Parts: sequence; C-alpha cells; structure tokens
Amino acid sequence: MAPDQNNSYTLPSPVDRPGVDVVIYDGACRMCQGQMRRLHRWDRHDRLAFISLHAPEVGQRWPNLPHERLMQEIAVVTHSGHQFWGPAAIRYFTRRLPTLWWIMPLLHIPGSMLLWRHLYRWVARNRYRFSGTAECADAACALHR
Repeated sequence: MAPDQNNSYTLPSPVDRPGVDVVIYDGACRMCQGQMRRLHRWDRHDRLAFISLHAPEVGQRWPNLPHERLMQEIAVVTHSGHQFWGPAAIRYFTRRLPTLWWIMPLLHIPGSMLLWRHLYRWVARNRYRFSGTAECADAACALHR
C-alpha cells in the first residue's frame, strides 16, 4: 500500500492486480475502510484487489451487481466470476486467506449462517454510526443513518 494525497493508504485495485478476486466495499464508510486495510494486511499472498462500490468502474465492470445490495453487503467477485455476499464473503475469506484459517470452524458450524447473516446485517445497517462517518460525497450514507 502506498500513501495517497490524503495521507491515507491506497488499497491494491483490480487494475493493480488483474486476475485476482475483487472485494467491493463501501469506500465512504470509515469502518469499512479500516476493515479493508486489515483484510489487505492479512492477504499475504496478494490474492485480493479492492474497489469502492462508489467507483464508476464497478457499474461498468459488473453491471449485474445491484447498487442497493452493494450498499447493504460487501461483495467478492472471484477471478472466475463467482459472487459471495456479506457473511458468505467473510466465510470465503477464511478459506482463501491462510491467516484467517483459525476462524474457519466458527463460521462453518452447520446452521450458523442464520446467526451470521443477522449479525452482519445489524453491523452493516449501523456502520456509519459506528465509524463516526458524518458526511459522504453523494449522500449515499444517508440511506443507513
């Protein structure tokens, strides 16, 4: 990661890492940005690229991904085109990133996905409140405040 003009860090994009799985997240959310930086650190084999759902490139590259759903859940689009959403994406990370293998059994308990979905949706709905995000460029955050 290299510093950008705002003294923050730029995550590797799909252009930087062609042919890898792409994580589409809410780049207007501070909590989400922090989690993606953490995920990037855990990605020791450079298997992921990152892009904000607010980037125009998302609609151009993946027109079948509904914007409203992206506002509700993180998405992973694999290099082969498969999609994982919300808690299923987190589960996918535990299988893809060796540094997260320790949590895999917890996320794969039979029947536990109902609990993980509920917990994930609650956190996602409240992410702007948790992160202290007061403003966003296009008022998209207002949907979740």
